[in-house]
Amino acid sequence: MTSNIENPINNDSDIRGRAALALSSLSPSQLTFLQNLPKAELHAHLNGCIPLKTIKELVDEYVMEVDNDASVFTTTPSGSGSASEPTTTPRPPKHPLTKTEILSGYSLLEKFDSELDDIHAFFAPFAIIYALTNTKGRLRKATRAVLEGFLGSADGNDDRDSNSNISMTPPQAAYLELRTTPRTTSDMSRLEYLETVLDEVERYPKDRMGGLIVSLDRKMTLDVVREVVDLAVGLKTGKRRVIGLDLCGDPLAGNMYSPLLTQCFQDARNAGLGITLHIAETAQNPSPESIHLLRAFIPDRLGHATFLDEEAREVVFDGNGHGHEEGKRKIGVEVCLSSNLICKTVPTLEDHHIRYYLERDHPIAICTDDTLPFRTSLLAEYALLLASAPWGLGMSEGEVERVARGGWGMRFL
Repeated sequence: MTSNIENPINNDSDIRGRAALALSSLSPSQLTFLQNLPKAELHAHLNGCIPLKTIKELVDEYVMEVDNDASVFTTTPSGSGSASEPTTTPRPPKHPLTKTEILSGYSLLEKFDSELDDIHAFFAPFAIIYALTNTKGRLRKATRAVLEGFLGSADGNDDRDSNSNISMTPPQAAYLELRTTPRTTSDMSRLEYLETVLDEVERYPKDRMGGLIVSLDRKMTLDVVREVVDLAVGLKTGKRRVIGLDLCGDPLAGNMYSPLLTQCFQDARNAGLGITLHIAETAQNPSPESIHLLRAFIPDRLGHATFLDEEAREVVFDGNGHGHEEGKRKIGVEVCLSSNLICKTVPTLEDHHIRYYLERDHPIAICTDDTLPFRTSLLAEYALLLASAPWGLGMSEGEVERVARGGWGMRFL
């Protein structure tokens, strides 16, 4: 069979760096294999996966609004609360960034494809994205572009209409679970934010778009945490497609030992929501905190899990040992290769902790995390598995297929 993605880099110029090199090194038959492989994307942040082309369109809209709005606020908000989603104060100004700041931020995003000094430098470009998605209209447009980028059109027709934000490329995933942190903006409450995203999510059948994971930022106040969890549970009870709860944000922020925080995760689990945690993302994350998160929050999945020590890994391997029901599946790990390499939480691909889990036949899911800053795609992340050294791990097609099946087994269904 002839590959329909013989030039994946040309078809998606947003793919760069190590991921692009891995893709370019594959043969046409290997590319066809990866494209036809059913892949589940389980760790993708909405605001970090907006295509650069769509960001440019949102910038143009924002700048036009600023030019037409005589009452623009010019004060830049204080720092963002999360690597992938922010926590904002109630009803901030409609245009939190000036025209100059927006254009400067877009310029930074355009060239944001090299290695960072550390994971904390990752936060810088997101101020512009949060400003661009602070209205229902722009959030709706961004969400649709992200969903089309991963899944193709909602009706399953590969012939996108002329108004689509995404160029004609094959869908990256056969199944998607998208996550986002609800925000209060000048145009919407947290509930309206979630409803706007869900309206787009629910255009897709559930066997393709599993649903929305609601993220809690580690910098959130406990009052906001309680509000967001209640919203997530209420939406699920109301038959909206909310399927999980996530803990994310600055990996060193917040008090993870709060009894109220523990209660919120227990309430979410009792309501039938899956639990996933960003955990042990840096060497500075204390081991006792990781053990506490594993035992108190009882997660189904873990994001990154880069620096778990042996005691924590034993809990991960023995899913029944910390409160899971008898026969409950092991705690799966969401692996984001490009994210870890660019943020320098792992020194090289060869040193990546994915090898540790593969050697022990532990369930993992290959994910993108944030396709925009990391200049990757789900196809490119799988290319990092299949490509020979020095561009990839040199796994066989059979091994890659087994990894993909493991990801399907970790879905929140």
